[in-house]
Amino acid sequence: MVGYVTGLPYSPELSMKLKDEDVRLLHSHCPVASTILARKLRETMDIPLVLTYHTMFDREISKALHSRILQGEALIALANNLNACDEVWAVSRGAGESLREIGYTGELVVMDNGVDLPRERVSLEEIARVTEGFDLPEDVPVFLFVGRLMWYKGIRIIIDALKRLKEQGKDFRMVFIGSGGDEAEIKEYSSGLGMDDRILFIGAVRDREDLRAWYCRADLFLFPSVADTNGLVVREAAACSLASVLVKGSCAAEGVTGGRNGFLIEEDAGSLADLLSELHGRKDFMRKVGETASDELYLSWADAVSRANERYGIVIENYRSGKYRPHISLTDGFFLMSGMLMEIMGHFGEIGKNVSDIFVNPIDHIEKWFDLE
Repeated sequence: MVGYVTGLPYSPELSMKLKDEDVRLLHSHCPVASTILARKLRETMDIPLVLTYHTMFDREISKALHSRILQGEALIALANNLNACDEVWAVSRGAGESLREIGYTGELVVMDNGVDLPRERVSLEEIARVTEGFDLPEDVPVFLFVGRLMWYKGIRIIIDALKRLKEQGKDFRMVFIGSGGDEAEIKEYSSGLGMDDRILFIGAVRDREDLRAWYCRADLFLFPSVADTNGLVVREAAACSLASVLVKGSCAAEGVTGGRNGFLIEEDAGSLADLLSELHGRKDFMRKVGETASDELYLSWADAVSRANERYGIVIENYRSGKYRPHISLTDGFFLMSGMLMEIMGHFGEIGKNVSDIFVNPIDHIEKWFDLE
């Protein structure tokens, strides 16, 4: 309904499998179903639970649920799940502030995301191979966006700003890489403004080396999103010495100094248009800022994982020494009982399997019972 995939949080197979493994810590990356599962497993396995908060779920809830009563109840449930964890990691300071606003009161650690792209540019030959066939004149600036094609990413700001730049008589090319729920509407909006000769939508790029080539072909990365908690794409751009344009005060702009390792704008098309007009024809300056971004913003996946692994050791020691507050609550009891019932059904073999299937897919079985087409 709202663009997210969720699973059954009471998995008897997973629970029984993990009991036989030497698992020392649980790490959830979603504060809803995954954390419900993790809370149940924690009580049966007696190991700590860490959660990484990636997405502004309070904003997602407000968009998905229009009733204020339902929004309030959903946020309470979210806060309960967060506070049930032994430690929560935020991917930026801004994400941490959002957590506190929701009602999280526990241990909070900022753990920056790393990227899997190496910090180096690809060859000119590779860039030419990947971008061959696209209308990208060498003497005009190329702007790039990578991400889901959703309006909340600031895409309207980009298109409106580029429309102004075109009206000023400045040539450029804008490349959008990605797909998303608003893709058709975004393309229609861009076309309606007469931008088909300047804006290219090339879809999702799955090959990481091809994506590196696009980062290296661009002169500036446009990412005026205030919804993202971190903005991995900003670090990916930095890996290729590509400077980003970000909204001042946004989570994605943390660590960025305007004109040094990136560019900062207000959250409106006019501010972006003014900046792009000022930078037009200054490729050397944009490249210099991009190189500084590479030095100051880039964080490798290996370094991020090393830091996380070090923190895991601290979490395990804190848990064993009793430093974390107890989290047993009525909801934990409910999760544990629900999981036990699922496990009991699992022990009944095929019968239990059928019962579980009926529980998950009741409509399918009703159709079979009544022989409905």
